[in-house]
Amino acid sequence: MLTDLINKDLKVLFCGINPGLKSAWDGHHFSGRSNRFWKVFHQSGFTPYQIEPSNDATILEFGYGLTTAVERATARADQLSKEEFADSVEMFKIKMAEYHPKYIAFLGKAAYMAFSGKKKLLWGLQTEDFCGAKVWILPNPSGLNRGFPLDQLVTSYSELYQFISQTNKN
Repeated sequence: MLTDLINKDLKVLFCGINPGLKSAWDGHHFSGRSNRFWKVFHQSGFTPYQIEPSNDATILEFGYGLTTAVERATARADQLSKEEFADSVEMFKIKMAEYHPKYIAFLGKAAYMAFSGKKKLLWGLQTEDFCGAKVWILPNPSGLNRGFPLDQLVTSYSELYQFISQTNKN
């Protein structure tokens, strides 16, 4: 099991679908060689330097956190069943009620679709809150997600960073 990196009142809680096998084995988020999360996170402006997976807990120092929708580790997210998402939603809601982040950024559409019951979603800011937080949908940074090259991931994540930076100024 991969431990959440979470505090109360985070600016953004990033929610992966579930841990990859390497991350679960290492005990560090996004530690798979092909996962682009830390590179994209830094290049999008969230941090002044690229965090190494072994130092993933430092994300909390910047006001951000990490969790997963489903706790079970798999080689690929498509190995999860609908029942696993359904079984996870109540625990996720309890966690959000306890920690109440300002934004939840779902990494990929699958978890939020399962949790919200929506059949179609657009990328970016969603029109409805979920568990008292604004919702943003970002492409999954997994190396298996070949539909989004690095520059497109950086652009998508930068939109969230710029949005929350402007919102915090007002």
